[in-house]
Amino acid sequence: MGNYQDRSEIDRTLEAVALRSRTKLLALLAARFGDLSGAEDALSAAFASALSTWPQVGCPANPEAWLLTAARRKWIDQMRLSHEIPSSEELETVASKATETIENEIPDRRLALLLACAHPAIDPSIHAPLMLQVVLGLEASQIASVFLVSPAAMAQRLVRAKVKIRDTGIPFTIPDRNDLPARLEAVLEAIYACFCEGWADPAETDLARSELAEEALFLGRLLAELAPDQPEALGLLALMLYTEARRFARRTAEGKFVPLALQNPALWNRQNIEEAEALLRKAGQAGIVGRYQLEAAIQSAHIEGALTKSMPWKAIVSLYDGLVNLTASPVASINRALALAELAGARAGLTALEVVSSDPRLNSYQPYWAASAHLLARTGSYDAARRSYQLAIGLSADPAVREYLQQCSENLPV
Repeated sequence: MGNYQDRSEIDRTLEAVALRSRTKLLALLAARFGDLSGAEDALSAAFASALSTWPQVGCPANPEAWLLTAARRKWIDQMRLSHEIPSSEELETVASKATETIENEIPDRRLALLLACAHPAIDPSIHAPLMLQVVLGLEASQIASVFLVSPAAMAQRLVRAKVKIRDTGIPFTIPDRNDLPARLEAVLEAIYACFCEGWADPAETDLARSELAEEALFLGRLLAELAPDQPEALGLLALMLYTEARRFARRTAEGKFVPLALQNPALWNRQNIEEAEALLRKAGQAGIVGRYQLEAAIQSAHIEGALTKSMPWKAIVSLYDGLVNLTASPVASINRALALAELAGARAGLTALEVVSSDPRLNSYQPYWAASAHLLARTGSYDAARRSYQLAIGLSADPAVREYLQQCSENLPV
């Protein structure tokens, strides 16, 4: 045991453990007992116990192992207090698992947990929300806003999915190779959502988000190793590596926002780029093109253009054409319009942007208004550009991006 009793230090330690190991502990508990909801309750109880116990006795040398043991014991308490009293054999099994020796290295079952959440016995519409809650730890209300349903409805759907996992005995294991492709898309989506949430903190001020990006890269690597013949698994890992390579170039030393076109390639992580290139080439050998490969290829083209000082806009527009046709994503359409403006002029880009302007989802989408402002300014429609800039500024959560957009607006001719 440690010898410090300071409550603030205990709180910081627990917070760090939660950020670093919550999903890992949850995955192991769920795998041991086959009950995701029960694992969440037991782990929450273990953290609460640590908050009351550690200030009295000090922080343990291995906080994760302490929490895992506490959660297992809480699980026994839950079983004893439940209306469905377990048999003596079941209770003995749980007790034996609760007192198992904990090694310093806790087995990592996070990928198995994600794959269990994507089991075909569970309603496909809840796969992604369930994984977002498990991996990101988001509340039902937060997930509901993403999927445009009421918080109450989302909470009920998540509860039903967890009951389904428990009652049907869905195993928390890596499925056979033949069963993996059916679950792959939902898992890829959850891993990428995890990465994007981590990437959304460019100033590196939110430890939780930084940890999410690292966890997503770990899971992406694990999935690529597990399914090396699945081109989209390779494509996703390549996409995340290309993006991660630019992490330290998107802000100046003073914290100011730097758009991709103005970034210094010398600050990019070349090792990540080379690894991503190799993954993308390997994925291309399968002859099956998917969303993540196309997005990674677009990133590759941008990086190649920046390094050679000759941006291949025709190829980039073609890649966006494929992505729009495959996904019908308005986000891809916005980026295609910006690329088309570089190839065929700002008016062509603005016309392409107007095609998707009727999509109501874009009313509150900051990049749409920033793209609109940029293209309107290039066509000389300065008053309209200012209005779009103001909307983009109002929708920007990042102070550095707001400052950049404000500067762009102020630089427009009167």
